[in-house]
Formats: sequence, structure tokens, C-alpha cells
Amino acid sequence: MPVLEYFSFNDLWSPLILAGMLLCMAGYFVLIGPLASRFPGNGNVPVWRKLLFVAGLTALYLAQGGPLSLLGHLMFSFHMISMALSYLIAVPLLMLGLPDFLWRSLLRRNPLHRLSFLAQPIVAALLFNGLFSLYHIPAIHDYVMVHFTIHRLYYGVLFVTAALMWWTLISPLPERKSVGGLGKLGYIFLNMVLLTPACGLIIFAPNPLYATYTDPNIWARAMGYCVSTSPGALLQSFGGPAFFGALSPKVDQQVGGIAMKFIQEIIFASMLAYVFYHWYKKENGQDDAEASKVSSDGGTVL
Repeated sequence: MPVLEYFSFNDLWSPLILAGMLLCMAGYFVLIGPLASRFPGNGNVPVWRKLLFVAGLTALYLAQGGPLSLLGHLMFSFHMISMALSYLIAVPLLMLGLPDFLWRSLLRRNPLHRLSFLAQPIVAALLFNGLFSLYHIPAIHDYVMVHFTIHRLYYGVLFVTAALMWWTLISPLPERKSVGGLGKLGYIFLNMVLLTPACGLIIFAPNPLYATYTDPNIWARAMGYCVSTSPGALLQSFGGPAFFGALSPKVDQQVGGIAMKFIQEIIFASMLAYVFYHWYKKENGQDDAEASKVSSDGGTVL
């Protein structure tokens, strides 16, 4: 994109975050490779799991450290795409990429086991969607964006609560699956409904809501945490976020809300179809098995 030419390589690619992601990737391959024998029940990790984990880390890096992160400070629409990529795409990919023996080891050593109730479906759904919606209240969003430590802490909490929310749908451990097909269908609908008010507020607001994308001074402070240029120099060079905006703040905001809801709908609709198919197949399989048993016992099958 043309706007990216104004920023340095370090601003665009965040080498420290990239190094952290590469260390995480290296640690993953060491754990499932040379150190796998230290974990009970270890086995060969299929290639598809490895690819999912790498894809999840890549998505997380692009959203939180790559150009998309910088663009998210320039335009609200990119901010929402970054949020969707971080919590609706990267999190489940990372979770699916971890093999069973690593999950069992993590849960066995979990120092926060007393907080396991947070993974209960209703609680997890309310936590993630509630914190996500709370974050997009204008005053809270603008405050978080200009306070770096709180920003990182909030994003970390969102990551954890996103994992708790996804656990009900993609738990890789058979012994931990406590929700049946119908329950998962209802859970998916619940998550789709809970995020709607926040997206609706963003889409249908009569005016731009976020000073981060309209007030040059607040924008410069927020940008100061993701680029090497000082806020004063940013204001002198660009004047404010309007310099980069191909869309008006209101339209940009609407596009962001629509993008977030659209991505969520696509992902959860796909999950809905997957869960329904397997639930229906299982129910019919059980019915067929029972019918075959009656027939073999001399009964009549209508």
C-alpha cells in the first residue's frame, strides 16, 4: 500500500516481535521433536498440526507485529481486521496445532486450575465477547490505545479469553469434551449474538466514535508506541490520521464494524455447518446401529 512507504522497515515489521514469534516456533518444534520423549503419551505429530501452528503464529505476527498492526493505527477498518485475525483465526489455529500430549502436560501443570470454571461455555462466551465489546466503548478504546502497558495487558487478556471461548468448540482432548452436538450449535449461536451489539454500535453510529482516528494529538500518541518517530515529528510530517485515510472516518468506522461481523459470521457459520454435519451423522449412525441390532435379534425393521 502507498501509505507504507512513509515508514521504516522496523516500523513495518517489528523485528523484536518477529524474533519472539520465531523463538516460539523454534520452541514448539523442539518440544514436539527432541524433547517429545519427556512427555507421557507422546507420539508423532502429523504434518497438518505443524502447519496449523505455523499458520497461527504467522497470523498472530501479521496482526500484532507486521504491517497490519501499523495500518490498524492509521485506519479503524484495519484495526478490526487485525482483531479478527488475532482472536478468531490465530487462536484456534494455534490451539489445533498443539498435539494431545502437550495439552495434557500443560493442563496437568496448570497453576490456575482453580480458575477452570472460566472455561465453562457460558462463562467463556460472556468473558471474551464482553471484554471485546467493552474495549470498543470509545472512551476505553482511546485510553487503552495511548497507554502502552495497559494496551499489551488488555490484548493478552483478550487472547486468553479467546482461547477459553474456542475451547468448547475445538478441544483436542476427548476426555475434556463435555458439550454435545446440540450444545455446540447453541454455543455458536450465542457467540454470534453476543458480538452483534458492539458491531451494530460501530456500524450505525451517526458520527465517528474514536478520537484515535480523528484527533491528531491522540493519534500521534498512539502511533508513538508502534513507530520509532516521535509524536511531535509525526504531527509535523503528516498532520494527523486524515493524511492516510482513503475513507472518511465515519465510512472507515462502518467498514471496520462490517468487516469484523462478516469475518465472525463466516468463521462461525463454517463451524456451525461442521458441527451440525458431524452431529447429524453421529445421530443417524447411532440410529442405524440400533436398527441393525433389532434386525439381527429377529425384530422387524420398518
